[in-house]
Amino acid sequence: MLRDITIGQFFPGQSSIHRLDPRVKIVITFVFIVIIFFVKSFIGYAMILAYMSLAVALSGVPVRYMLKGLKPLLFIIALTFFINIFFTSGERVIFKFWFLTLTREGLLQGIFMALRLIFLVAGTSLLTLTTSPIALTDGIEHLLQPLKVLRFPVHELAMMMTIALRFIPTLLEETDKIMKAQMARGADFESGNLFQRARALVPLLVPLFISAFRRADELAMAMESRCYRGGENRTRMKTLKTAGRDYIALAVSALLVLGILLNSYL
Repeated sequence: MLRDITIGQFFPGQSSIHRLDPRVKIVITFVFIVIIFFVKSFIGYAMILAYMSLAVALSGVPVRYMLKGLKPLLFIIALTFFINIFFTSGERVIFKFWFLTLTREGLLQGIFMALRLIFLVAGTSLLTLTTSPIALTDGIEHLLQPLKVLRFPVHELAMMMTIALRFIPTLLEETDKIMKAQMARGADFESGNLFQRARALVPLLVPLFISAFRRADELAMAMESRCYRGGENRTRMKTLKTAGRDYIALAVSALLVLGILLNSYL
């Protein structure tokens, strides 16, 4: 299950989505996350689905690989769905049992919230799957350049965000190894109630934290040994430049935003 999480992983390729300027991809992803919260109908989600389908097809990332990233979140998606359908008030009651009341408004709200979570995870996963950590760092740093006027450590912040994102799959892999090692020694992480399972995870957290701190220390030593000094006097082998495909991607995203806003408020 832990290996199914795709956020933070990079899927190498030379597709048109891979070759987009990382700054453009970050902006588009941010706009995509915001515009999802303005969707209020199935037509709007159909637009989102068409947009995501086009992006995944152009990226060359297998659809099953994208769907695999949703497996660890199925419980959260299902929980969000059921909480919304039974605890959202409405006028058109479908059925009522004890303290549970299912209304048409609640059913729609549950479906919309589940779809919203699915598209949020898929959209952010596509960003990391098609953008290398170095390109992601450069893109974030360029977008935050105006904050340098306020003496904000832009490069350091971008580096920390990228390293944290990159270490997600590494820590998940480490967690999986520790779990298998402890299960081979008789540990049980699957039986018992919720509190018993949570207590069984305590022996897992200690070696995981030790491993995480050790990796962080090794990374810091490696960066210092290579004379890393942040963004001071730093040069880049590759300079970020926008091309025609970047403007096309921005135009398509702008059409999506316009279509959703018109559908939601007109």
